[in-house]
Amino acid sequence: MKKQISALIALSVLATAPAMAQDLSIKITNLTHGIYFTPLLVAAHDANTHLFMEGSSASSNLQAMAEGGDIAGLTADVQAVAGNTVENPAGGLLAPGAMTSFNMMTDDANDRLSLAAMLLPTNDGFVGLDSLAIPTDAGIYRYYLNAYDAGTEANNELINGVGGAPGVLGIPADPGGNAGTAGTGVTTVEHNTTVHIHRGSLGDSDASGGASDLNNTVHRWLNPVVELVITVN
Repeated sequence: MKKQISALIALSVLATAPAMAQDLSIKITNLTHGIYFTPLLVAAHDANTHLFMEGSSASSNLQAMAEGGDIAGLTADVQAVAGNTVENPAGGLLAPGAMTSFNMMTDDANDRLSLAAMLLPTNDGFVGLDSLAIPTDAGIYRYYLNAYDAGTEANNELINGVGGAPGVLGIPADPGGNAGTAGTGVTTVEHNTTVHIHRGSLGDSDASGGASDLNNTVHRWLNPVVELVITVN
């Protein structure tokens, strides 16, 4: 009887013990030819927290990130539920082909990982990872991430220098300096207004006109756009 009681106590302790904090090494690589990522937000949190959800409307904080690269609101959302965050690990823009790496400690119940950063030059495109279950066994884990459209702004593909503020149509900038000017606009309508897989940029070959300011030999991409490597120590 004593052995049975001891076994039951041990099982009860195991069932109620909190998840242990994890020490992660994370590497993020930009796989695109000519797209830059604005400052990244990487967040560890519980299973009830999401930076975004495919098929759902974007939050105002997601919109601010996807249209202007502002991660402050999303960071505050995660920190409000006691999540762990790493902001701007690349120290600015992450250029095509570039990589950033960093260590991250996660607390107890924060067993999910999310990631977000705007793609430039796009209207409201972003690379995203939604609530990945963080591996618990020591090892190296590799993932490939897609680009999403926030569904909050029409993809007119025009660089006007004032885009980026929520509700202001246009692309803020092309960091690589490969864009044209004087485009007429690809579209003024966004038919899918929920978060969805980005259809990519159309672009054109006219540097001083055409429908798009984007260069079709530089700014097009196919998913995935990021390689994410997590090392669980």
